[in-house]
Amino acid sequence: MKVLSGLCAAVGRSTLAMLAAIGRVAVFCAVTLSHVIRPPFYVREFLSAFLTIGYFSLPVVGLTTLFTGGALALQIYSGGTRFNAEAVVPQIIAIGIVRELGPVLTGLMVAGRVSASIAAELGTMKVTEQIDALVTLSMNPVKYLAVPRVLAATIALPMLAAVGDVIGIMGGYLVGVARLDFNTSVYLRNTWEFLEAADIYSGLVKASVFGFIVALMGCYHGMNSDRGARGVGRATTNAVVSSSILILASNYLLTELFF
Repeated sequence: MKVLSGLCAAVGRSTLAMLAAIGRVAVFCAVTLSHVIRPPFYVREFLSAFLTIGYFSLPVVGLTTLFTGGALALQIYSGGTRFNAEAVVPQIIAIGIVRELGPVLTGLMVAGRVSASIAAELGTMKVTEQIDALVTLSMNPVKYLAVPRVLAATIALPMLAAVGDVIGIMGGYLVGVARLDFNTSVYLRNTWEFLEAADIYSGLVKASVFGFIVALMGCYHGMNSDRGARGVGRATTNAVVSSSILILASNYLLTELFF
């Protein structure tokens, strides 16, 4: 009986802790969104975050989608040969990259690069009491630190995803033409004719949501990190893990909504 009581108590504590964490994130999200449309606007901070999140993430996103598109072409061709359906390689690569792999891989790569960076930066600012200094100077830390980064990531991620889509499809094209002996014009025509506007729009909307999640989790964990180097390290890890999980979960929900 005592063991069962202890087990129920442990489950209850874990459940309450999880609900409390969800509540804190929801409140932080609501506060951040409430400051998006209210002045003052820190344009310099926004442009700096946009450059860091968007431009400097292009190499990792481009390489990831390029090799993913090439590997996807080989896998689809290998599976298609079992059913004499090798001709569908261009179409499946196009829809797979644009709808799913492009935005998801972009979100995950940026989560590993940007969310960790934001959490480490803001966590260090908290440890060194720079956030407290902002409050002393009558500046809202959420307005000055979180809002520009969240806005920049929300806008930059669809652009990165669009570039990643093109590079991923190009990776599949290069492998299809060079290794699988597809005709160049036929491959490009099948890719172009198969894609629909809804496929492209849905992927860009997903990427925008993923960008919001990445920046929000980085800012939340950074601004709520514990004191000391260990606290900053834990905040960085939690930012990447929570961003990745939320990206995959929201991807399923958005796929249900769109398709």
